[in-house]
Amino acid sequence: MRLDAEFLCSALTMAECPRWGRVEIALAGRSNVGKSSLLNALVGRKNLARISKTPGRTRCLNFFTLGDRIGLVDLPGYGYAKVAHLEAAKIALLLEQYLRQRHELKALVLLVDARRGPQKEEFALAQFLHDPSARMEDSPRLIVVATKCDKLKRADRGPALRRFAAIATTPLICSCLTGEGIDRLRHQILSVAHRADAPMRED
Repeated sequence: MRLDAEFLCSALTMAECPRWGRVEIALAGRSNVGKSSLLNALVGRKNLARISKTPGRTRCLNFFTLGDRIGLVDLPGYGYAKVAHLEAAKIALLLEQYLRQRHELKALVLLVDARRGPQKEEFALAQFLHDPSARMEDSPRLIVVATKCDKLKRADRGPALRRFAAIATTPLICSCLTGEGIDRLRHQILSVAHRADAPMRED
């Protein structure tokens, strides 16, 4: 399914984020988890989000329009060792500010490599979203996605998914290669947008 989606802008600071009335759905995950590939699969476009052979290239907030009501936000990746310490600190601060302050944010899609399972960064993100004192607005919904499931043998899926229990009882199983789970994720995102009561303003 091809959706009406376009790249809008990149933001290095919160002040550069678009002022609009769209319901924002953000994608977060490690630098090599496949965020750009999943975003492209989600909207049915091959080159909407640029896919780099070098992990860690997304160091800003990338905003995309989806239809006339939804904004998709590709967040900076984390956990990539080759990013300089100062640069990593800037990325972490921008990510925290966005999650803490952006009232348009209604859902965070947290991508986790199904083979690795959630690590300390994923646990910290999940805990942050569930902490009512962490945000100025209501906490966004957390949607946990186990990516790259095509690289797991069927017999390994059960043990792999049990590692997600601390942050999600039923993570979505997705593969950008085979398309598994993409329709379910798309449906969840559209459902969040449908339920959200965000004021509409001019883009």
